[in-house]
Amino acid sequence: MGISDLATKLIGDKRRWKAYRARLGALPAPYRTAGDGIERYLLNTGPSDGDALMTMLDDLADLLEQSAADGILVREVFGDDPVEFAEAFKRNYGESGWMGKEQRRLAESIAQAEREQGS
Repeated sequence: MGISDLATKLIGDKRRWKAYRARLGALPAPYRTAGDGIERYLLNTGPSDGDALMTMLDDLADLLEQSAADGILVREVFGDDPVEFAEAFKRNYGESGWMGKEQRRLAESIAQAEREQGS
């Protein structure tokens, strides 16, 4: 797998990625900074499928653009716990990617252990 193929797998279509980055770059500084932080978190913990990830990031850009246009403060958008916001945001897209796979494996292992105990 070449670098181009790997990049496409990770972030999907490069034009879509560039358009998303341009949208984020056009935001006022506080929204752009928050968007960069959430993006970094999603890139590390979100889906491994480029299309699914880009859908999430496009929706994040929509949220940030609308919030900036409406004058909603960044803290009001992301709440007191930005990690919980990001996790709830990801849950809206299902449990894809390696993190969701590992969470399912963990739940299945505990269920199997419970069955082995006869509970």
